[in-house]
Amino acid sequence: MTSPLPGPLAHLAPLLDDYGYPAVGLLVFLDNCAVPVPGQTILVLAAVYAGTGRMSIAGVAAIALVAAVAGDSLGYLIGRTGGPAFVHRWGRYLGLTPERMSRAEGFFDRQGVKVVLFARFVDGLRQANGVVAGVSRMPWPRFLAANAAGAVLWVGVWAGAGYLAGNNIGALYDRAVRYQLYLLVALVLLVLALCARWLLRRRGRPRPPHGRPPEQPQDRPPGRPPEQPPTGDAPEPDGPGPDAQPPDAQPSDAQPPGQRSGITSNDEA
Repeated sequence: MTSPLPGPLAHLAPLLDDYGYPAVGLLVFLDNCAVPVPGQTILVLAAVYAGTGRMSIAGVAAIALVAAVAGDSLGYLIGRTGGPAFVHRWGRYLGLTPERMSRAEGFFDRQGVKVVLFARFVDGLRQANGVVAGVSRMPWPRFLAANAAGAVLWVGVWAGAGYLAGNNIGALYDRAVRYQLYLLVALVLLVLALCARWLLRRRGRPRPPHGRPPEQPQDRPPGRPPEQPPTGDAPEPDGPGPDAQPPDAQPSDAQPPGQRSGITSNDEA
């Protein structure tokens, strides 16, 4: 290498010199399953090595891709199997109430694919997105598809950038870190905007009377009309009761004309 490596890359150069491809696979794997290690940095450094002919770019990309998918999948399994028990036991101390977890599950149902797809480009989210997706019980097929697509995108961007940078990696790495900071700020603003939208919609939602939650369509038995809020006035019956008789009806003991009080028609004659 004819130019000095930037600080983070220079610190990992001895590790990559000694262990090569296994170092890339191990750090990328751990970096994607909730362990804060420099997996992205060693991916860039290995791609720079490949650009100077010291490693194979195909080997670096393949190992990083498999390690990224496997690490995120392990994080998902950890969150899916151990997350609910952790939330049930310790969630109340961390503010993770069942209601909040239910909202998190709903959010991942709607936006989980986007989160998993782009989370690797943000430090912190790259380590946590698989665990959070598992705790939120995101369906496994959807997670796996987003996980694989996100890994291809992440490895392709950073491996390609390192491979093409070559000796200019110092200046390009500083610029990439700056853009990553901009992306993090944009993500924080997006989360704040979604939270503000949710609060506004919650405030504008009408409250049911007497503090009773509104009846959901799925909770209503088939054939029963929706419940109406009480107005204080007794509803009028829709029709005559079972004992009502038509206006022209006569009592069952009414006597026919011509027979009154024991007087027959012969007496009238």
